[in-house]
Amino acid sequence: MANLERGLGRGTIGMVWEDAPYPMLAVDIAGIIEQANGAARLLLVGAAAGVPLARVAPAWLSRAHREVCAGLHADQRARGPVGGPVFEAHPVHADRERVMWWLVDVDDHQRAVTELRAEREWTAFMVEASVELLSSLNLERCLEATARLAARRLADAAVVVMPLAPRQYTIVHCDPRGEVSRERASIDPRTVPGLAEALQGFPPAPTRWSDPAEAPAWVLRDQGGEVGSVAVTALPGHGLPAGALVLLRRTPRAGFSNAEKVFAPLFTAWAGAAISAARLYAEQAAIAETLMAELLPPAAPPLEGVELAARYRPAGDSERIGGDFYDVHPVGGSGRESLVVLGDVSGKGLDAAVLTGKIRNILRALVPLADDHHRMLELLNCVLLTHSDPTRFVTLVLASIERRADQVGLRLTSAGHPPPLIVRNDGRVEPVRAAGTLIGLVDHITSATESVLLEPGETCLLYSDGIVEARGGPLGDEFFGEERLCEQLRQCAGMPPEALADRVQMLACQWVGGGEHDDMAVVAITAPRETSHPVAEPRLP
Repeated sequence: MANLERGLGRGTIGMVWEDAPYPMLAVDIAGIIEQANGAARLLLVGAAAGVPLARVAPAWLSRAHREVCAGLHADQRARGPVGGPVFEAHPVHADRERVMWWLVDVDDHQRAVTELRAEREWTAFMVEASVELLSSLNLERCLEATARLAARRLADAAVVVMPLAPRQYTIVHCDPRGEVSRERASIDPRTVPGLAEALQGFPPAPTRWSDPAEAPAWVLRDQGGEVGSVAVTALPGHGLPAGALVLLRRTPRAGFSNAEKVFAPLFTAWAGAAISAARLYAEQAAIAETLMAELLPPAAPPLEGVELAARYRPAGDSERIGGDFYDVHPVGGSGRESLVVLGDVSGKGLDAAVLTGKIRNILRALVPLADDHHRMLELLNCVLLTHSDPTRFVTLVLASIERRADQVGLRLTSAGHPPPLIVRNDGRVEPVRAAGTLIGLVDHITSATESVLLEPGETCLLYSDGIVEARGGPLGDEFFGEERLCEQLRQCAGMPPEALADRVQMLACQWVGGGEHDDMAVVAITAPRETSHPVAEPRLP
């Protein structure tokens, strides 16, 4: 004590003593109080300098002081009542002449420890809840997690109610065993006290406690008579209610504890935000999926008298759509011919895909004019010049197909597109020079239509520039090129269209390797080897 006084000064020591939150006493070896702080004077009436400890302190503390001074108290700490509460006294030897005692209210300390432990448990629960709720945009998982977490910490069982349509709701139950079930049902929220108000969202409704006898069977489920109280609280979303949470407790006590009053609103806010975000994501994903379906390349439909195969690969591995496209129309123009369109919009990714969708819709509307390829291209060019980005353009190849006995007749028109290739049965590969201008850049376009006949087994290959401009090779900077493509096709004579389309796409992808590439589209049109005329059955002798 003397050393401490010399180091800090008596004034500082006095302030430390007086402001200490615990009762503190300095007692000499004779049992006379030398100093008592404010907390000690409030606890021990009459405690002051010069007063014997035995006069103001309980017997257990006086006895402990004598034993400590005599060196008889092994543990040194002592415990006993002071008035009503139980205190624990801790001695500190200031020097050989005195002992400093500080007293701790055991009940108050234990209460603080219990509250701290409970707060830590709530904090750990909120961390777990935030991770589970906010780490997923899956709506069903968020609903189930909300019910399960609420049943674990806020109640014995829980029900999450989320509105879908008028009188249609998703209802998620979590029973006391932690088992979750989900159903879609038509209910009247007014049958549950406070539920209609909680689902409105604004103005915010406070938690409503009610008698279980007032709750309908779909809330209580198989709880039977074990439910003592029911609480309904809102799950606030982003501007709109995400739903409501119904808590089922075995105890009849209504109301939240002090800790629950702090953490329950945080939990419902997080759960509401997670459900709202997941629902918004689900709605946007459904919209995107619907719109995406219109942009994805279609499955090639069967054409009477013709074999056809189509393949498409977007530029990015994670993408599903791009700037290349193809469409197959079984009936075009006067109805005698089918129409196949393969095109390539400038650019790639989503912007190119959006323009692709517009062009495909325009071409669908122009299919009745398929007898006149040039007229179709003129009208498409006019629309793009009027309503599209002037820096965007498209290249196209149109193929009108007609079965003629055992042969297949083609009318081919190219608008700035790589020339179609004819793979003959003898291995020859013939480019079709049906040249024309790009669509969407100039007011007046030119185009030329070429007619081709395919013998049984021969194929017309339509492809986008993503095939011939695939950059790769030994140094990674060389185009695959039309010459290399033709060389490979000479080995594919008589190959079925599915195998031919797969091989062309595979060759281009192998040439690129792991490098970047443009969108790739391939359509193979083949004249079947089977004769179209019925074969007469042999007569029996």
